[in-house]
Amino acid sequence: MKRAATILLATAATAAFAQDPATETPAMPAPTNPATVYFTHDITPEGLVKAYKALGRPLEGRRVAVKISTGEAGNTHYLKPALIGPLVRSLGADIVECNTAYGGSRQETPKHRQTIEDHGFNAIAKVVIMDESGELEIPCPEGSVHLKKDLIGEAFTNYTGFVILNHFKGHMMGGFGGALKNLSIGVASTAGKARIHSAGKTDDAGAVWGDLPPQKDFIESMAEAAGAVVDYMGERAVYVSVMNNLSIDCDCDAHPHPPEMADVGILASLDPVALDKACVDLVYASDPKTSASLRERMETRLGPHVLDHAEALGYGTKAYRLVSLDGVEPPSVGRRD
Repeated sequence: MKRAATILLATAATAAFAQDPATETPAMPAPTNPATVYFTHDITPEGLVKAYKALGRPLEGRRVAVKISTGEAGNTHYLKPALIGPLVRSLGADIVECNTAYGGSRQETPKHRQTIEDHGFNAIAKVVIMDESGELEIPCPEGSVHLKKDLIGEAFTNYTGFVILNHFKGHMMGGFGGALKNLSIGVASTAGKARIHSAGKTDDAGAVWGDLPPQKDFIESMAEAAGAVVDYMGERAVYVSVMNNLSIDCDCDAHPHPPEMADVGILASLDPVALDKACVDLVYASDPKTSASLRERMETRLGPHVLDHAEALGYGTKAYRLVSLDGVEPPSVGRRD
C-alpha cells in the first residue's frame, strides 16, 4: 500500500471513532504484585542478551521462534541482524514472520523472501514465513467483544519456546507498535490481519481497507488477538522490546518519518502488557519537545487504549516496577495512567 493510502486509511479510522464514541473498557483492580520490567540503556547485542537472561525463563533446549518484523523494503528502522544475531544464534532459534495484508514487498511470499534476504536475516537464522503453509484459528480470551477467534500462521504451532522481540515505535494506524501489536498483527496470517483490522467483519485483505471499523474497535481487536497468542504460548514465552529509531511510523512503512527523539534502551518482561506500558511511559518521560510527534501519534490513534482492553481481558497488567540492569537507578517513567 502506498504511503498516501495508508494515511487516508488511518484518518478514516480515527474519524470513525470520533463519529461513534463507545464506552470505555472497564478497568480491572490494580494487582497486588506488579509485573517486573527490566531495563538497560545498552542497545547492543550484549545488552539484548542481558535483558533476555534477566527474565529467568531460559528457552535453551526448546524449538524456539523469535518473532520480529522483517521490515518493509526501503525501511531502515527495523531491528538489524547485527543487533539480534547473537541472541538468535545462542538459542538456535528460527526467525518467524507472516505475510502482510497490504500491497508492498511482504504481502506475497516470494517478494517477502527477497526482502528478508535483502535485510540480512537469512545470514543469522532460518526464516519461516508462518502462513506460507497455512493458517489456523485459536480462541480469543473470554470477554472478547469483537473477535472470538484469532487467525494465525500455522507454522507458529511448530515451536515450543517463543521470544516476542519487538521494535517499539509509532504506527500509522495503531498509534504505537510494541509487544501487543507484534503478538496480534504480527503473528496473524494475511487473512487474520484483515480480521483484526476489520474488528471481525471480514478476512478478505482486499475488502478490509474500504470499510474500516471505528478506531476503538480496531484497537480492542488487537488486544483480543494478542490475548489469544499469549494464552496459546503460556509460560513458554518471553517479551523483549528495543526502543531505538523511534519514528512515528512503523517498520511496515517503506518511507517512515525520521526519528525525532533519542534512543531509550532495551526492556524485557514476562508480561507483554506491562512491557508496552513501560515503553509508553518512557516516551512520556522523554524530552517533551522531541517526543511530541510520537505522543501525538499515539494519542490520536487511541494507541494506549490497547493496554486498557488487554488488562481488562486478564492476560496482563499495566502495573509494573522498572528494574535497572545497569547498576544505577532506572529512569523515571512519568507514568501516564
